[in-house]
Amino acid sequence: MDPKPTHGMLLAPGASDGHAVRFPGSFPSLDDHIVKPETREEMLRGRRVMAMPALPPHADRQCEIDYVVRGNVRAGYISSSELLTRPTTGSDFATDTCVRKEGEDPSTGTRYLEEVAFEVVNEQSHRSIREKAEDLTLRGVRRVFAIFVKRGRVCEWEPGGWRQLSLNGVIEDRCFSRPIRVKALLDAAEADDAVAWALVEKGNPVIEKVKAEVKAEGEAKGEAKGKAEGILAVLRVRGLEVPEYVLARILGCQDVALLDQWIAAAVTAKSAADVVAGAKS
Repeated sequence: MDPKPTHGMLLAPGASDGHAVRFPGSFPSLDDHIVKPETREEMLRGRRVMAMPALPPHADRQCEIDYVVRGNVRAGYISSSELLTRPTTGSDFATDTCVRKEGEDPSTGTRYLEEVAFEVVNEQSHRSIREKAEDLTLRGVRRVFAIFVKRGRVCEWEPGGWRQLSLNGVIEDRCFSRPIRVKALLDAAEADDAVAWALVEKGNPVIEKVKAEVKAEGEAKGEAKGKAEGILAVLRVRGLEVPEYVLARILGCQDVALLDQWIAAAVTAKSAADVVAGAKS
């Protein structure tokens, strides 16, 4: 969702509002919320904001990113959408998509902190997205990405500002089963490819079943083709003419048992037509 600040000026990426931001030496629990969960309310450095329902450019892109990230998450990690997190004393908000370790962090007794986060930026102010990235990385989130919908850009947060990523590049991370093409975060066809390859990489049972079926079908077709060619070779050696309809039936038959019968018949048949006479192929 695109948060709507209740006040404050909009700043360009990399800009500063001139006020130093101070945080306590220790952090609050991730789930010690200062806003009411399951509402549109968020808190960003003491400013109460409302996460407004998204317009199609934001909503559509977030759905695609959820799809790509979920498909590429490595075993042992879990992806979430709109996961409310308390990164600092004065902030309590949700990123659009994030990835964290499964289970409970023994050092805190709560869920693990997200390691990678993605924000879709459409109407959201640059000040807000910058402050979110700063607060998240201060808390320990390793990587924060922003997808700027209107400009068609994917950026990664670095101390001091956003670094634009090449659309031909990839995002490699221990959370993912394979590198994700940056373009997959902006293009639906690329998103499909990213998920498909990830499922292959993970050895998805359905894909493995399809691969086995295709392999078996290919082997069966190869065996049938070999037997059909054997029948035609016998008929040629015997000097028998092979009409077009007989040739088509022999080459088009995939029934290995029937082809075996035709091979035997080809040895003694008076004509090529007699080989396939009466058979249903």
